[in-house]
Amino acid sequence: MAKKSIHQRNEEQRLRQQNIRQCAKELRRPGRDDLARMLLWQMINGLQQNKKTANRQQELDNLCNMIVSGLVKQGFDERQSEDVFDAIVKKYASSLPPFRIKRHLQKDFHTSE
Repeated sequence: MAKKSIHQRNEEQRLRQQNIRQCAKELRRPGRDDLARMLLWQMINGLQQNKKTANRQQELDNLCNMIVSGLVKQGFDERQSEDVFDAIVKKYASSLPPFRIKRHLQKDFHTSE
């Protein structure tokens, strides 16, 4: 059996990935990034809204330290990682999720009702 060419393997991979994305869209299955964004928003928003906790800022700082240390272990710059985290906290300051509506998901939802 002859070895497949790089072009042929790449084309097969492209078709597999296209099929996976199409199936996920039809199932309205969230991706890893969608889940991670929602989790981070929930964590930040929960810390900011928790009236029982007197040390909200300390807890937010602890969360920042955990995330930044993980990013630094991956090779990212510590200061830049802190800046990105701070920007996300500012963006997530309101209790409303700052995410774009997934129109392609709603279209399927409304047509099935």
